[in-house]
Amino acid sequence: MRRPARGAAALLTALCLTLLAACGSGSEGSDPGSGADLPPLSELEASQAPKEITGPSTAKLTDRHIEPVDVDEQASLPATVVSHVRSGDTKVTVTDTSRIVAFDMSGSIAASLWGLGLGDRLVARGVSTDFPGAEDLPLITSEGHAVNAEAVMAQKPTVIITDGSMGPRDVVEQLADTGVPVVFLDNDSSFEGAAQLARDVGAAVGLPKSGEALAERITSDVAAAQAEVKRFVPERESDRLRMVFLYLRGNSGVYYLFADDSGVGDLVESLGGVNVAREMGWKGMQPLTDEALVKAKPDLIMVMTHGLESTGGVDGLLAEKPAIALTPAGQSKRFVDMSDGDVLSFGPRSAGVVEALARAIYVPEADQ
Repeated sequence: MRRPARGAAALLTALCLTLLAACGSGSEGSDPGSGADLPPLSELEASQAPKEITGPSTAKLTDRHIEPVDVDEQASLPATVVSHVRSGDTKVTVTDTSRIVAFDMSGSIAASLWGLGLGDRLVARGVSTDFPGAEDLPLITSEGHAVNAEAVMAQKPTVIITDGSMGPRDVVEQLADTGVPVVFLDNDSSFEGAAQLARDVGAAVGLPKSGEALAERITSDVAAAQAEVKRFVPERESDRLRMVFLYLRGNSGVYYLFADDSGVGDLVESLGGVNVAREMGWKGMQPLTDEALVKAKPDLIMVMTHGLESTGGVDGLLAEKPAIALTPAGQSKRFVDMSDGDVLSFGPRSAGVVEALARAIYVPEADQ
């Protein structure tokens, strides 16, 4: 799978920031709930999956913790890496990783650092960094995903690592003027991108072997999860679920369709669904139109938990958007929601996300 060109990724990031800014500070960071009492997918038999499933279900991670890789490696510093700033790629040298500030739209960089065993070096977090162990760190974002430069510097960071998806971007770049190394990494929303991010973060903190080990673990864990999911997927493609992902913020009147380059393509394919976004030729994020959704004929609609709540739940969404009620998914009320901070957080927990979504799709909690 090829990673998207940086220009396409930048456009998607800009769209994300525009939407999130419009939605206010309460739009993200939903309570992920607990799936600890649910059996892992490996313990469920395909025969347990009901033939007919109707109604909404919630996907919950059975374990939201991130286990650090066990690699005997001492950090090799200084580490010089390429930073992708707007003015052009530049080299940044990191000499001290004792106080790290890491932030991005999905919390993937902080999660990768935790997976590298540097959780105790994190001194702040963005709103999307809500996995166990990090939730009590000082928050450096306000009004949704806007970075507060003063809050960042108040933590006296020795290095700042980001991907440019949280801003204002100019403000973040200017933090380098304080003398603190600021590293901008590419961060592709995909399973392959999650593995590459682990390598890139590892290189930035002088732990290349640990980065490679984490990348290999992400890849192997996702492959194992996909193998488990495959047991529940109908053999005939005509019997497979047509899936779409909607970004909803009803209190702000924001309704968008997410396409492949938002990471949705990887999720749908891992879940054995028909990738409607690719079939319809959707790119990036685009406003939801009645015509597009009715034509897409989705059997199942994935959403973020807060997004669905903001529309008044499934019934509120169908009342607000009657065209959705005309689709197979709307008629059966087949919606699967997942915590905003989890569902598109490609990183060390990617395999868990696949498993949780598959369990909610094929063997909902009520049927277990």
